[in-house]
Amino acid sequence: MDLKTASAIRRLRLISVPEGISWIVLAVCTVIKYTVTSEVDVARVLGPIHGVLFVIYVLFWADAWNRTKWNRGKAALYFAYSVIPGGGFIIERKLRREAEDAVIAARARKEGVVNA
Repeated sequence: MDLKTASAIRRLRLISVPEGISWIVLAVCTVIKYTVTSEVDVARVLGPIHGVLFVIYVLFWADAWNRTKWNRGKAALYFAYSVIPGGGFIIERKLRREAEDAVIAARARKEGVVNA
């Protein structure tokens, strides 16, 4: 894995957690707004913040997809996780494992353990 690909995956990992948190917080605030009280509208502030984080996530996802050459199914799954609550945490964990596996494979190739 080259440096640009590793950087693209790292950026996607770094934005996935805040995007996931903002999704959950926005959903909770929206439910509170319509069930408990309508005096305080925190969702009005959190909506644009989540929107910006989601757009950044999509840009980083597209960059990572372009650099890693994921198949369409894997790319679609990683995108779908951004739409479900808590999906950002799942994607971060999967990307971390993928990066760790790439490091292990690179070290094994360097040491001549495997011919992959």
